Amino acid sequence: MFDIIPLLMQGAAYTREYAGAWALFGAAVGAGLAVVGIGIGVGQVGARAVEAMARQPEMAGKIQTAAILFAALVEGAGLIAIVIAFLISMRFPFA
Repeated sequence: MFDIIPLLMQGAAYTREYAGAWALFGAAVGAGLAVVGIGIGVGQVGARAVEAMARQPEMAGKIQTAAILFAALVEGAGLIAIVIAFLISMRFPFA
């Protein structure tokens, strides 16, 4: 069914460029997932804050302050992931 010889030949052809291509692919996927995670996280924080303010309007100021703080923390964690992805992509430069 499967011929093992071509697979062994491909394994022998493992080079730095091959590893770099997979590293760039992983960095791109990681950056994309980080952006999606940031969007979902900030959206959830905003939705829950609006819901909480609708339930208790007298606490709106404190809820808004906490929501802004939590949204900033979510974005900070996501931006760290994006920076790490860019650092990985700079490690394997291609011309």
